[in-house]
Amino acid sequence: MPRPEAVIFDIGNVLITWNPERIYDQVMPDRAARERLFDTVDLHGMNDRIDRGAPFRDTVYSVAQAYPEYEALIRLWHDRWIEMASPPIEASWQILRGLRGRGIPVFALSNFGIDSFAHAETHYPQLGEFDRRFISGHMGVIKPEARIYEMVEEATGLSGQQIFFTDDRIDNLEAAAARGWQTYRFADPGSGPAGLAEALRCAGLPVA
Repeated sequence: MPRPEAVIFDIGNVLITWNPERIYDQVMPDRAARERLFDTVDLHGMNDRIDRGAPFRDTVYSVAQAYPEYEALIRLWHDRWIEMASPPIEASWQILRGLRGRGIPVFALSNFGIDSFAHAETHYPQLGEFDRRFISGHMGVIKPEARIYEMVEEATGLSGQQIFFTDDRIDNLEAAAARGWQTYRFADPGSGPAGLAEALRCAGLPVA
């Protein structure tokens, strides 16, 4: 297997923790009540629309208005979003910086809204450290749809095994692997960075 020419990182749960349920568990100690909220309101589907480019606040508040009994809770998706997207996974950033410092291009490929990404940048200046960023809200398509991977290939001139991609979601990785990309599933913030470092070494990349 050839050595990859670039490494592509997902952001959520690879570089920055993404856990909306944690915030809802804090404000809704009754776990059954929180589960009813998520069963009744498709909050992750709402987030997918934002990741495709829909306006962040307007989308969340519109869904909230449609469910008066949950309105205040749904608005938290916008109002306390940065708490859902925290903390950064520092060991992953160290790997990214090590690769970049050794001349390996590092890109982001992430399902992220236009407004929510801009908001994240105000809290995480390290989001500017990529050589190139592919953010779904700006692209108008989300993982794991084939088109988003095609767009990355078209923009970078890389394809197949020239690309090493890490993501926490198996469906996103399967779509990339179907195009011949080398992939690694990032398991969790605790063990994920060590496994990623080893996978990168096995791919022939320099990892400190």
